[in-house]
Amino acid sequence: MSNTDRNASIDALRNVLGDTYALYVKTHGYHWNVTGPRFKSLHELFMQQYTELWTALDELAERLRALGKFAPGSTEEILSNATIKPDNGVPDSEDMINNLVRGHEMLAEVARKGVEAADSDGDVVTADLLTQRAAISEKAAWMLRASI
Repeated sequence: MSNTDRNASIDALRNVLGDTYALYVKTHGYHWNVTGPRFKSLHELFMQQYTELWTALDELAERLRALGKFAPGSTEEILSNATIKPDNGVPDSEDMINNLVRGHEMLAEVARKGVEAADSDGDVVTADLLTQRAAISEKAAWMLRASI
């Protein structure tokens, strides 16, 4: 791929990276702050999900590097591409679950759009990575919905 052929893939990766980071921060915060009768199960579920999101950040950033671009180096720069917004305050456990469902649904949608963009670049590697990210977010949303 030429440098000009990579632009759609790079933009898609930046968008998925931004939303992945935003959802990571939200999920980790919920892990710390969840309360109530389902504390243990939600605390553990949130930990599984934020750990997976953290790992994904590295994969996404390394793909940007493989395409010849620098990964964002600050929280502000990463979040400049995010559509998932932070909470201001601590919601109750049911709202946490619902917020994370919406977040994973949004992330899956951004990843699916990224697949289309990468496909338009002929970038099968990025398309595959983003397909996996969409599938993981769809499964996470299902797991959360099943706990409501």
